[in-house]
Amino acid sequence: MFPDTETELRTLPGIGAYTAAAIAAIAFGRRAVVVDANVERVVSRLVAFGEPLPAAKTRLHALTDTITPERRSGDFAQAMMDLGSSICTVRAPRCLLCPIAAHCAGKAETERYPVKPPKAARPQRRGSIFWAERDGAVLLCKRPDRGLLGGMIALPTGPWTDSDPGLSEAPTAEGWRAIGTVRHVFTHFALDAAVYRSEDVAVDQDGLWWPIERIDQAGLPTLFAKAVALVLEERHD
Repeated sequence: MFPDTETELRTLPGIGAYTAAAIAAIAFGRRAVVVDANVERVVSRLVAFGEPLPAAKTRLHALTDTITPERRSGDFAQAMMDLGSSICTVRAPRCLLCPIAAHCAGKAETERYPVKPPKAARPQRRGSIFWAERDGAVLLCKRPDRGLLGGMIALPTGPWTDSDPGLSEAPTAEGWRAIGTVRHVFTHFALDAAVYRSEDVAVDQDGLWWPIERIDQAGLPTLFAKAVALVLEERHD
């Protein structure tokens, strides 16, 4: 027999707390407390729940338990989910249409709930990008397959670290001069990269020499497109 209680359902592979509660309540008529993101939002606003999620999920689940009826909890759960998805929405909730607006403690400031934890400060890193040109072409390289921007064509770079790497790992020792800095924000850190330019590079370098006049066709990632724009602006001055 397929299990029909929360406890038994959670023993099945791939079924967690929410799914077990939903199956038990909706499919089998058991009393269960069903809490998805929509229900979290409705209950958070209804009681003006001031604790930040997701850390306070257990406490919010307990509050949802206090308003879940003994009978027809599956219907109640589906009604709460529909309320959250169609009326008590993330943005611009339609409070005038809400059947429980008169009882909602957070109605006056719905944008505040659910409370989210403060965002952690994004780490700041510094780096260098190198523009080496010769005979109307610029040196490009393929980034390592693993790591940030893996496998993509790019300008050569130095390491991206907490301190200024200067000319570390420059593709050649010849005539570098700093022409400015570009800033780019990745998911986990922000990068300020100094852009260095060297003209008339005499020695051969491993990599791809790309015609500068067609650099817009190289498909460079946004960070390097910013560096290219900085170099081209200087070249046109």
